Amino acid sequence: MIEVPVYSKAGKQVGTMTVDPATLGGPEVRYALLKQAYVITHGNQRQGSARTKSRGSVEGSTRKLYKQKGTGNARVGASRVPNRKGGGVAFSKTRTREDFRTQLTKKMRRLANRNALLAKLVDNEVKCIDALDFAAPKTAEFAQIMGALGIDRSCLVVTAGSNENARLSARNIDGVGTTRVEQLSAFDLLNHRYVLVDKGSLQSFIDGTCFAAGEEAN
Repeated sequence: MIEVPVYSKAGKQVGTMTVDPATLGGPEVRYALLKQAYVITHGNQRQGSARTKSRGSVEGSTRKLYKQKGTGNARVGASRVPNRKGGGVAFSKTRTREDFRTQLTKKMRRLANRNALLAKLVDNEVKCIDALDFAAPKTAEFAQIMGALGIDRSCLVVTAGSNENARLSARNIDGVGTTRVEQLSAFDLLNHRYVLVDKGSLQSFIDGTCFAAGEEAN
């Protein structure tokens, strides 16, 4: 079992939360699965719209730069050839669209999302707070909470649907990303050093009660 400290907004420990690693794909972190999930998600974000110009597409004259013989220089043709600065590309990319999309099975994807959270718990990088409610968006107040919890690197703030003010308070802070608990993914977890989540949201993710109709996001 993993004992997760629960803190108040002032950074004082007010309790603990017990997490069974088996509910997160444990008892060990599946590094190969996490890498596979990360690489696939990262690749799926590529637009596939990179293009390069061939020598026929580059603007410029087709005139031979100087005569073939008698100058002492190497033979040369137009200025748009690939071996000259500003020339075209020898094998240019001309496809209308390149598709880099791949996918994990649903079972592997869900397991990766949970196992990424286990990796954060094992490394003591999950900052669980008893309540993350704000009467109004207050960025300065949220920054104070992060300082009290010792968060000095990038952080992923996980909120429930009712914590919209918390999301608005956190989104303007450098190095802070936000996501809803039902959309928590391995890619987001691995892209941030710390995870800041309230106790209720963390428990709902572990129990699976935050997902509508039993469907996990991502």
